[in-house]
Amino acid sequence: MGSAHEASDSLRYIALSYNHADSQASALRLVLTLNPHWEGPENKIEFVRFTDGITNTLLKVINRKPGLTEEQIDHEAVLMRAYGNHTEILIDRERETKSHALLASHGLAPPLLARFQNGLLYRFIRGRPATYEDLVKAPIWRGVARRLAQWHAVLPIGGAPAASAVSVEFPRDHVPKMHQVDVAQSKQADDLSPIDPRQPGPNLWTVLQKWIRALPTTTEEQRQRRLSLQKEFERVVGEFDDGKGLGENGLVFAHCDLLCANVITVPSTDMTSDEAQTVHFIDYEYATPSPAAFDIANHFAEWAGYDCDYNMMPSCSVRRQFLTEYVKSYTHHRGVESSQQELVDQLYQDVDRFRGIPGLYWGTWALIQAQISQIDFDYASYAELRLGEYYAWRRETDGSRAQAGEEMPLRERRWQEA
Repeated sequence: MGSAHEASDSLRYIALSYNHADSQASALRLVLTLNPHWEGPENKIEFVRFTDGITNTLLKVINRKPGLTEEQIDHEAVLMRAYGNHTEILIDRERETKSHALLASHGLAPPLLARFQNGLLYRFIRGRPATYEDLVKAPIWRGVARRLAQWHAVLPIGGAPAASAVSVEFPRDHVPKMHQVDVAQSKQADDLSPIDPRQPGPNLWTVLQKWIRALPTTTEEQRQRRLSLQKEFERVVGEFDDGKGLGENGLVFAHCDLLCANVITVPSTDMTSDEAQTVHFIDYEYATPSPAAFDIANHFAEWAGYDCDYNMMPSCSVRRQFLTEYVKSYTHHRGVESSQQELVDQLYQDVDRFRGIPGLYWGTWALIQAQISQIDFDYASYAELRLGEYYAWRRETDGSRAQAGEEMPLRERRWQEA
């Protein structure tokens, strides 16, 4: 794991890019620029492609030199993550890089090695990505609860991340594309009145507002949907951005994308025990200050997997056990004495309140991806599924579903199971 010293060193910039159409050759150029000592006949460079993500290309690059053990090979391995086309509309890449460096300084992320024109190079973490079937296993979810609580307890949110915490050099000719997008957004968003959350600066609410403003407005239907989502966003901010909850003014430094592929499980010798398994989190594109209850509710939503299999959602008793594990870890890392049961009860209610918000968040995200992504994934259908979760939650909480005499949706039914 990285040290604070490593994180505060200026990060190297390599003026090359990864080319999706010429994957191996462009990745090789990047790695040999980073590690020139990997050139020569005694080296055997191999590429392992991870395909679990639905927005980026992730390659593990190893040098299988003769005589090295698998552990030694992994110790020197490099992860190369290249951003998906046009994802700068959704993600502030400068903020992501600084977040990664901040996490590394706390031993919560692998050390960064370099950045290049359309991605990052960093150290490999040994282990394997979880599957959505793994998330429901007690050793895994206990490990996730402990690690997530550590994030929320120890990471500062000031400046998100504070400039003093990390120093990442960007080339002088580098103009972050998010800034260019903002200009275009502000022109097309004149018909929307931006909603300002209580806390200025990057956070869950400012990110979602940026996404809504970036939604397409080519057709009348698109314009109406954008206006409708803005009204929902205004309503959500009024109800949920109240400064209450864990952290500073109700915000903690959150992962905000804790799907199965971003949970790395470390092999355990005792796979029969229910004890917590060690896990690490990867991919910090969406990490930002957020209510802790959103980060937890968002993780629970990911138990359903990419296909939204709501039968996998955690029941009331499992959620309470998860939160009990979380609170033990949170109070330990904060070094505070508090009534743990009281905190579990409050968090349980807060997570229950937040259970519909991930649907609005990722539904909006998927509407943008449906316009910009070249990845073979049906973002349009995914958007409808996720927004459907939000509206189903609304109808459940305001009583309109019961009033209409309609059947309770599976996700809501599963959520209420004991």
